[in-house]
Amino acid sequence: MSATEAPRSPNAEEAGRRVEEILDRLTAAGDPAAAAVAEELIRVLMDFYGAGLARIVTLLQAPAARTAQGGPLSGLLGDELVSSLLVLHDLHPEDTLARISRALESVREHGVELLGFDDATGTLRLRSTAGPGGGSGCGCPGTGPSARQVVEDALACFAPEVSHVELEEAPSPQEPALLQIGARPPTGTAGRPAPAAAP
Repeated sequence: MSATEAPRSPNAEEAGRRVEEILDRLTAAGDPAAAAVAEELIRVLMDFYGAGLARIVTLLQAPAARTAQGGPLSGLLGDELVSSLLVLHDLHPEDTLARISRALESVREHGVELLGFDDATGTLRLRSTAGPGGGSGCGCPGTGPSARQVVEDALACFAPEVSHVELEEAPSPQEPALLQIGARPPTGTAGRPAPAAAP
């Protein structure tokens, strides 16, 4: 291929034929278990990519796609399945912090805020805004173990670079200062202090 020639697009028929050849070689090798595992892997991948393509079509056909502020692409980037496919193939146009923000926005009902992300270690620091103990005491979603799992699942779709999540509890609200009330001195008529007793 010359330097000016564009790379050839993958051909679905050729790819399918190549898959069949590999499966035939596995079967011919006399290891039916390996061939069965390979076929199962192909089915799982086909289901995954099929669901992603179907989701893309659904999002692009939605009326919101035509009126979205960022255009049709904004709806695709905000979808967990589509976003995970784009990240998997290094096609997502947003950087890591932007995708982390998207993940947290998708689970904002669980009350967490971003404190920082360490690119070198993959550690994400979050703080609960739902109050100590993982809940607000009003029946609202908190940041207990189940909520933490929801947050981590969203991060796995939007920002798989995050390998560890540190979640800080929200600071306890300060107790209001107690007002000290002393005994009131005795008063006479008209609110004036009573005269001292004669010696």
